[in-house]
Amino acid sequence: MKAASKYNSFLGLNLALIMISTSGVFGRTLRMDPEVSIFWRCLLATICLGSFLYFRKADLSIKSKHDFNLIMIGGGLMGFHWVTYFYSLSLANVAIAILTLHTFPAMTAILEPLILKTKFQFYHLVLAALVMGGIYTISPSMDLGDDVVLAILFGLFSALAYALRNIFTRKVMPNYNGSSMMFFQLCIMTFMLIPFPFLKSSSELLTHDWPFILGLAVFTTCIGHTLLVVNLKNYSAITVALMSSIIPIYGILWPYFFLNEVPSPATLLGGGLILISFFVEGYMSNRK
Repeated sequence: MKAASKYNSFLGLNLALIMISTSGVFGRTLRMDPEVSIFWRCLLATICLGSFLYFRKADLSIKSKHDFNLIMIGGGLMGFHWVTYFYSLSLANVAIAILTLHTFPAMTAILEPLILKTKFQFYHLVLAALVMGGIYTISPSMDLGDDVVLAILFGLFSALAYALRNIFTRKVMPNYNGSSMMFFQLCIMTFMLIPFPFLKSSSELLTHDWPFILGLAVFTTCIGHTLLVVNLKNYSAITVALMSSIIPIYGILWPYFFLNEVPSPATLLGGGLILISFFVEGYMSNRK
């Protein structure tokens, strides 16, 4: 990439990360079951993004059966990632949920070379270990009798699904526009979750939750995740994953201002380790 293009791509990726980091504070305020809230989030985001693509006259054709299969897998993994993450949010505070989720860079650093047959980069493993150290420092002591263990397990399943989704999506991204790819995956997720509003829905809960679901649909999904998918063209999935390690920092700041959740000294120390990996990866990826 040219210097200006690299700079714009770097800014776009960081705006995506800021928008995605709002998911914790929005999700924490929801009262509906995760499957129901994710359905409404996907439906609203599909309508918003679909309208944008319609007026842009975007090409929404899928090039091959192979691409179709990978897009289906990516959409299914993304839906599983969102639902399990929201279960984690419902069981613990934002910090525990979002920090457990962000074990996905370490998972990506190991899985991407195995799946895409790319070369292992030693410094990726070092940075992934640094991120894991930061998350370990931030994590509180765990009482096996409370909901924290379940929250962490849901967060780890969410992390694995997110890592795999980014890897499989990157395999087909050279053939598609980022907005179109996100639209495909939103359609898949909406279709997957259709039964849940009929099984678990409540008009009273929807009345309370709709502003937060709208925020998730527009800011977190349409802007954040679309920009992230766009930048999968310019960076490897590992690079995007490691740079996404800044999200816990943003994600802890949002509830600090809006939910009065104050980070502990351990959170600040672990966040510092995560920030180091973020800036090192940004520097290394721009050198390439």
